[in-house]
Amino acid sequence: MKIVVLDGYALNPGDLTWKAFEKFGEIEIYDRTSYTNKQEIIERIGQAEVILTNKTPIDEVVLQAVPQVKYIGVLATGYNVVDLAAASRRGILVTNIPSYGTAAVAQFTFALLLEIANQVGLHSMSVHQGVWQNNQDFTYWKTPLMELQGKTIGLIGYGEIAQATAKIAHAFNLKVIYWNHRPKQAQAVWAKQVTLNELYQQADIISLHVPQTDETTKMIDQAAIQQMKTGVILLNTARGGLLDEVAVAAALNKEKIYAAGVDVVSKEPMSKENPLLHAKNCFITPHIAWAPVETRQRLMEIAVDNLRAFLAGEEKNCVNQKL
Repeated sequence: MKIVVLDGYALNPGDLTWKAFEKFGEIEIYDRTSYTNKQEIIERIGQAEVILTNKTPIDEVVLQAVPQVKYIGVLATGYNVVDLAAASRRGILVTNIPSYGTAAVAQFTFALLLEIANQVGLHSMSVHQGVWQNNQDFTYWKTPLMELQGKTIGLIGYGEIAQATAKIAHAFNLKVIYWNHRPKQAQAVWAKQVTLNELYQQADIISLHVPQTDETTKMIDQAAIQQMKTGVILLNTARGGLLDEVAVAAALNKEKIYAAGVDVVSKEPMSKENPLLHAKNCFITPHIAWAPVETRQRLMEIAVDNLRAFLAGEEKNCVNQKL
């Protein structure tokens, strides 16, 4: 059996190993494959029966050209890079990697929030630039600092990552409210379920934890922002397309939104035309909430286990139905 990894660099830039896959057959690894050049994608798949992909798209045109493929393992939770209907029609099993990054993403959500509240990076940089050494007083701060205790955090979505974030928020003595598209009972008495409008109106901090669908795309738009408190903090570690980035940038520049912390944007890699790049008090990181080495190792182990199950005639973390 031949296995091809189309875009392995993001998962494994060299600090992990693909060795566990070698027991299943010959493996060919590409760091990157074009997202748009279908001929390159087809040529690299070649005669492989197993495809592992992170963001390289596998659509009907590609699948039509590689009829021997039996399995596609998506090296991520989101699987919209694969045409599931086309895969199902051809009897191809598609799997994903759920729940591998819950702790890391919850942790990173608070990394963004604490950076906004305390500006550690800014002040460390100023010290290294000599500001403290030349200061007349024993202390100084270059921007207002913020205490989180007693503020209200509103979680949009209440899946595993949001629930992990809620626990951290509770430890910081934040009041926790949440909205979920289907009513979901909280696991703790300190988390209160509210309507989306109530969340917009009550939260001092809003954190996004929903998948991007037709219903959620650009859900944080001008109308939503108008309902929010002036001075709200907005956090997004979910999907960039949840934000109307023009509306969010405008609200930052008008100080309706005090600050935004985003690890994802609508188009990645980020375009130099993205309005968030030039917005006031916008903290942007390059989609790294999922990337601690322990988290990526867990992802790799689940990917191996998914393929092992498939070869044993089982279905594990399957996201489509073979027809």
